[in-house]
Amino acid sequence: MDETQPLLPESHQVPIPEQDQIADKDTVTFDPRGDAENPLDWPAAYKWSIVGLLAFMAFTVTFTCISVVPVANRIVSDLDNGRSSKSASVLLVTIWELGEAAGPLLIAPLSEMYGRYPVINVCNIGFILTTVLAALCQNSALFIVARALTGVAVASNVLNPAIVGDMFPPEQRGSAMSLIVLAPLTGGAVGPLISVAVAEGLGWRAVMWMCVILAGTAEVLFFTCFRETYKVPILKRKAARLREETGNLSLRTAFDEGAQSASKLKDAVMRPVIVFAGSGVLQIISLFSAVVFTFYYVMSTSLPDITGDVYGLEPTITGAVYISFSLGAGLSVIVCNTTMDKVYIKLRDLHKGIGRPEYRLPFVIFGAFTLPFAIAFFGWVPALHLPVATLILAIVIIGTSALTALIVTRCLMGTFLPLAVSPLVDRFGYGWAFTILGAMMMCLGPIPVFVFRYGHKWRQWSKYSKDEEH
Repeated sequence: MDETQPLLPESHQVPIPEQDQIADKDTVTFDPRGDAENPLDWPAAYKWSIVGLLAFMAFTVTFTCISVVPVANRIVSDLDNGRSSKSASVLLVTIWELGEAAGPLLIAPLSEMYGRYPVINVCNIGFILTTVLAALCQNSALFIVARALTGVAVASNVLNPAIVGDMFPPEQRGSAMSLIVLAPLTGGAVGPLISVAVAEGLGWRAVMWMCVILAGTAEVLFFTCFRETYKVPILKRKAARLREETGNLSLRTAFDEGAQSASKLKDAVMRPVIVFAGSGVLQIISLFSAVVFTFYYVMSTSLPDITGDVYGLEPTITGAVYISFSLGAGLSVIVCNTTMDKVYIKLRDLHKGIGRPEYRLPFVIFGAFTLPFAIAFFGWVPALHLPVATLILAIVIIGTSALTALIVTRCLMGTFLPLAVSPLVDRFGYGWAFTILGAMMMCLGPIPVFVFRYGHKWRQWSKYSKDEEH
């Protein structure tokens, strides 16, 4: 299974050939001895500068998403003339994920049809415009719609792994992605703290305008510094240039058959549904990661009530408490960054040099069995009125466990499951409510173990994920 290629190419598209399989002298491809146009051969300094740019946008996206969390109740009250609604406050935060669930259906296939550069720039502009809409809206319903649309426009979650895959070989992708993951953790740490401080002095709309400025700066950098990384449009441009320079009109690429069309776009949009329906491994690992991701929103939407109602803390202190999650997640990133690629290479070498996606799962397995206890711990801290330092420790542990267990998809669960937390707390109290959630997570814990052990065999049952040797 080649992780750099689309799982479901169009029926009329010629498969991407290996370099040594190309015998046709009129087929334009990258020079295997080194090619300045091949993203894999770009200077390391430039590739890592692109990683830095991706990280900056990932920071901006998370900052924009998380900055409203500690002031959500205030936003709803302000927009609805003093009326407050816990469900509206939670949905105002989590609806972003529903948008992010819809966005990839278009963003991913469009990036394969037209390239990463135009798609990521258009999405960034859409992100800016929808954030402006959120800053200007006059009622909570419109604000929720604006937040959903902002989630739709997020391209970083979809394209960051693809862009990293365009530029780096498999054994280097773990380090690049872990650095990109660190940026959102920073945004998640400082976002609540800054938003509370700014909202106290200038109002919550000033927080939205800060997000607009950050996103605008990122887009200027993308527009001027980012280069196309996807091999298909790069090779097509190279072929067009060589036809003009040499006069050889027979020059082509392996991707020239078929034209851009609405039918082709429709087929591309249906890819995720077809691949998901045809891969049992993808279904179970997606369920697992969706639930794992949800617990960040469960924690973040519950924390203001815990710190305010149970501990009587000021809003600014509540904003600072959010940093503890990012501290735990940052610790996980450091560990993954220094060891993930080494573990992957070690497991690959133990299996006769054959690399498999399952070799990145040991860290997931660790997180899967520590997160349930961290969730229950988080609930019993306020239930037993333990010191605030204990609450911070619980959040750090959740951050460490959740990040090491987080992979693949999570958007739909992240939108709706947090809405069930408030009724659970009202019915059972914090301790038992979060113990129930932890037990639910524990039931899913064996999933990555089974995927690590049997995932390679299960993948062969699907034509979209099986290895070429089968």
